[in-house]
Amino acid sequence: MEVFKFGGASVRDAESVENVAKIVSLNKHKELLIVVSAMGKTTNALEQLTEAYVNGSDDVHVIFEDVKQYHQTILNGLFQESHPIHDEVANAFVEIDWILEDEPHEDFDFNYDQIVSIGELVSSKILSAYLNTTDLQNEWLDARSFIQTDNTYREGQINWDKTCGLINESIPPMLKKRFIVTQGFIGGTSENFTTTLGREGSDYSAAVFASCLGADAVTIWKDVPGILNADPKRFNATRKYNELPYSEALEMAYYGATVIHPKTIKPLQNAGIPLLVRPFLTPEESGTIVTETSVVVDTPSVIVKPGQVLLSLSAKDFSFITEDHLSSIFRTFADLSIKINAIQISALSFSACFDWNSKRFTELSTILDHEFKLKY
Repeated sequence: MEVFKFGGASVRDAESVENVAKIVSLNKHKELLIVVSAMGKTTNALEQLTEAYVNGSDDVHVIFEDVKQYHQTILNGLFQESHPIHDEVANAFVEIDWILEDEPHEDFDFNYDQIVSIGELVSSKILSAYLNTTDLQNEWLDARSFIQTDNTYREGQINWDKTCGLINESIPPMLKKRFIVTQGFIGGTSENFTTTLGREGSDYSAAVFASCLGADAVTIWKDVPGILNADPKRFNATRKYNELPYSEALEMAYYGATVIHPKTIKPLQNAGIPLLVRPFLTPEESGTIVTETSVVVDTPSVIVKPGQVLLSLSAKDFSFITEDHLSSIFRTFADLSIKINAIQISALSFSACFDWNSKRFTELSTILDHEFKLKY
């Protein structure tokens, strides 16, 4: 049994969906659980829609119509007009219509998860329907019924015992009969609200399903030949790693290598499940395999993280930065779910780099301003 994960680039248009069907066909002798992301740049568009909705912008319906039209173009390229998938997709988008008719929830992150998650639901419905038309029989499953999280919106923390119990109760018998298509990135709470697992969290979803099912392997299909030592969009003459140990892949993901979501590696390492990163345009190529290997990595990786903010703090009375200060600072970062990418501490100051998020930065600076002088 294996898990395949297809990202947004691999289902960005009708031709790409057809290519996914070819890859699945090449592996039709396997028991496959297929995890799919939102199509193309849909997540970005739905993020813009959420911002516009919460801010009361006039652009709300323009943005939403663009999203619907984008998916309609893909549908028109794959299905006849009479196919029921047209109604299924329209009904999924109606959920956003209902949200937009109401006043926004006071928690932005709650609004975000209820709207942005629709992208994965729509893409998985389209892929599932298309595979069935090509005689690749599959069953569509709602990941929210299996991946159970707490109420930390946009960073849902998985209840592993409950999640694995639900997965193992239902999914293995289904896989004996047909493929399964489900969503990445999303989970559900005990109150039946939708959560998301963090940006680009579909890789993590694949690892969760694989870990609970004891899969033989997870394959992430990407628009690159494997894991490279640098982003080919930024650097020339990049080199591919044929094999990486879990520890090296963990470090690369943690520091911002976008080819793998940071949370993906650990559950696979714990279960001893290999991770493969392979190119969806040339599926015959082996890509990169991540395992518990002793291979020595002698090619350094270069990682660029855009959108960083540098914040420096010092005590208002010019006293030293003490352990009590550090405890207060780190507690504030943790409470706001802000991940620090780099820190520097001197006798009189504390400096940190982290991803820019205007809302969370405002909350952070408001809290820290009571005790420290801030420069950013």
